[in-house]
Amino acid sequence: MGQLRTRMAEDLQLAGYSPRTASKYLHYAKQFAAHFMRSPEEMGEEEIREFLLYLINERDFSHHTYRQVLASIRFLYTITLKRQVEVACIKPRKKRRPLPEILSGSEVEALLNAVYSMHHRAILMTMYASGLRTMEACRLQVMDIDSKRMLIHVHSGKGKKDRYALLAKRQLEFLRKYYRQAWPKTWLFPGRTRDGHISYCRVREVFLNSAKRAGITKKVTPHILRHCFATHLMESGVDMAIVKEFLGHKSIQTTQIYTHLGVERVKDITSPLDLLGTERGDVLG
Repeated sequence: MGQLRTRMAEDLQLAGYSPRTASKYLHYAKQFAAHFMRSPEEMGEEEIREFLLYLINERDFSHHTYRQVLASIRFLYTITLKRQVEVACIKPRKKRRPLPEILSGSEVEALLNAVYSMHHRAILMTMYASGLRTMEACRLQVMDIDSKRMLIHVHSGKGKKDRYALLAKRQLEFLRKYYRQAWPKTWLFPGRTRDGHISYCRVREVFLNSAKRAGITKKVTPHILRHCFATHLMESGVDMAIVKEFLGHKSIQTTQIYTHLGVERVKDITSPLDLLGTERGDVLG
């Protein structure tokens, strides 16, 4: 791509993209040019559509990779080539998201009891009790625990936004025991990463091993603890808007997935059919 690649790289830098993302965008733009053996300057909507269909039908690209390729081409034509019309009618593919399997309260408790290390049990307990993403929990500092207000200060969560998360009484008691044993200084959960906190990979390894020891056969990852936090809160009657704030969701639509995951409330709901012929049924219609 020559000069065009240089210009796109400069545009990505000016737009504030991370070096890693910029590298991926340039890589996919190069693949697009190589596929047709022509410069993107000589191509337009028809070639873009053909290339994307090729990725879907011939290369079987994952949904995530496909979206990255499309984002790269969108940036190339919208910003660098200033020809937005070429990508204006190409919409992202919708992803069918299967609902995750939620652990019951007893399964969560069994999992936590199956964690051998107090250090590791403390971080998994915090992920469930506060609804934190794995990296948010990994990067917690000692000063982030606000025991007076019973909150946890989450710095630079998804979207680089700060928020407050819930701090449970049982969680605080366990964290105090953990603190007296481990005496963490800066990071609440120290580890061997370059920054000095525990790594995502280590948390994942501990979680999967503990789930296996607890006899959990569902296909789960550490992120399921965040799903369980939200689902169990809503099943206990907590308002969706409050759950949204604790999770740090930008939109209430994102939080609404948990209305489909809860099953405890369903047990207490009576179908109108079962009300027919009863005293409660007389008020229907």
